[in-house]
Amino acid sequence: MERKLRKPFLEALRGKTQAVPPVWLMRQAGRYLPEYRATRAKAGGFLDLCYTPELAIEVTLQPLRRYQFDAAILFSDILVLPDALGRKVAFVEGEGPILEPLVGQADIQRMTGEGFHERLAPVYATLKGLAKAIPAQTALIGFAGAPWTVATYLIEGKGGTDFANAKAWIYGRSADFEALIDKLTDFTVEYLLAQIEAGAEAVQIFDSWASALSEMPFRRYCIRPMQTIVERLRARHAEIPIIGFPRACGALALDYVAETGVDAISLDPGVPAAWAASHLQPKACVQGNLDPMLLVAGGKPMEREIDRLVAELGQGPYVFNLGHGIVPQTPPEHVARLVEHLRAR
Repeated sequence: MERKLRKPFLEALRGKTQAVPPVWLMRQAGRYLPEYRATRAKAGGFLDLCYTPELAIEVTLQPLRRYQFDAAILFSDILVLPDALGRKVAFVEGEGPILEPLVGQADIQRMTGEGFHERLAPVYATLKGLAKAIPAQTALIGFAGAPWTVATYLIEGKGGTDFANAKAWIYGRSADFEALIDKLTDFTVEYLLAQIEAGAEAVQIFDSWASALSEMPFRRYCIRPMQTIVERLRARHAEIPIIGFPRACGALALDYVAETGVDAISLDPGVPAAWAASHLQPKACVQGNLDPMLLVAGGKPMEREIDRLVAELGQGPYVFNLGHGIVPQTPPEHVARLVEHLRAR
């Protein structure tokens, strides 16, 4: 029988402690790379890039050629899901994503999912192409946005707001909000199942705006939908590790890990490494959480923090990553140094 090739990233997610932690970086394909900018220019709009498999495969592979990361993450965006549900999504240079805001129950009902998988077929084609193109020891990650985070974009019409409209739905229009969360949960499961069937070997669910919720809404709209997603994915693909990223949720990370059943939790830069090692790591693999601005700074400050994180978190299952995505002003040579320093330990 042929022995399967070892993939350190998947081993970490399944609970193995390794002398050298596997590494990948959120937004490892992006604007800090000149080759990405050139490919993006060919595509035209950002969604065009996401929906053109040949180009999406290329930008996913670009950082692997430079840095030999242990994992590749599908190049796409969390907002392809509402786009596939028929909501207008546009990416405006200098402003970010702009959506047609939901007004009420009728808008939710219009998101029937007709043509959902057909619209997302290019994403699945990208995954199938990547499964053949990435190095044999490199794992392939699929992803989606968490229902709460996607709901905020649908209601607010953009990201980075004070979430006043989304919270008004929670507290004043709870039936409508419940219906929206339930629908997004169902389609997130469908989307991730299709990604797995197309070749994803692990999935990460990004709850980028989890920090906007106080305790009880967090439990209802971050933890409970994630429980459902994990249960449904496991029912079909028990072998696929699941990473949750409830960004900046503080001590609620404890209940998130315990109640959702994720295999790993990604940590933002505000999570103390020693606290994560003692409270989270006994229950799940941890991933993170270098400050992206240290990657911009580079040099000894970056190297000292790499050493500290590995010392604190490397005694258990651990994936080295940033606490959020690479920022555009990051020098590519600093990324090379990060990987070199980590693996030279």
